[in-house]
Amino acid sequence: MTQAIDYFYSHVSPWAFFGHPRFLSLAQRRGVLINFHPITVAEVFPKTGGLPLAKRPPERRAYRMVELKRWSKYLDMPINFEPKFFPVNDRPSLQFSLAAAQAGADLGSLSYALMKAVWQQDRDVSDWSTLAEIGTEAGLNGDALVAEAQTDAIKAKGVAESELALQAGCFGVPWYSYKGEGFWGQDRLELLEHALEHHASA
Repeated sequence: MTQAIDYFYSHVSPWAFFGHPRFLSLAQRRGVLINFHPITVAEVFPKTGGLPLAKRPPERRAYRMVELKRWSKYLDMPINFEPKFFPVNDRPSLQFSLAAAQAGADLGSLSYALMKAVWQQDRDVSDWSTLAEIGTEAGLNGDALVAEAQTDAIKAKGVAESELALQAGCFGVPWYSYKGEGFWGQDRLELLEHALEHHASA
C-alpha cells in the first residue's frame, strides 16, 4: 500500500512557494502520494492563535523579511519580497484549484504556477480573470474552471479542506501531515524525509 502525505498549503504563502518544488521532489523520490489540500489561512489563523501579517508586531515582520531574503538566496529562488498583490484573499485560488483537481488537473504543477504568479510575476490570484489566464496557460480550460470554482459545491469543499487542516493540527502553512504527525514549514522537509526513512526501515 502506497504511503501518503497530506499537504495543507496556501497559494499566497511564500513559505509554501519555497518548499513546493522540494516537497514534490521528495515525494517522487520516496514513492509517496501527495494528498493536496489547498486552504485559506483566514479559516485557520483565527482558530489557532495566528495573526495576519499586518497585525503582527514590527519585530516579527522585520524578521520575516530577513528570513525571506535568507531563504531566497539559499534556495536560489528569486521572489518579489513585497509583491504588488499581497496580501490578497486566497479563497478564489483555493476554489479554482479544487475545481481543477475535480477536472483531473495536476495540482502539483498548477499550484506552483499560482504561487509563482504571486511571488515572481506580480499577478493577482484573487482575480477570477487572472486565474482563468493561469489555467489556460497550464493547458486547462481556464474559463470553465473559473465558472465551476464559484459554485456552492466548490465553496463548501473549500471550507471542508480548512476543517480537515484544523483536524490535522495545522495552524500555519505549509503543513505536511504523515501518519498523524505534523510538520510545519518548508524548513521541516528534512525531518519529514527522516520520518519517511524511519518508517520504511521499521
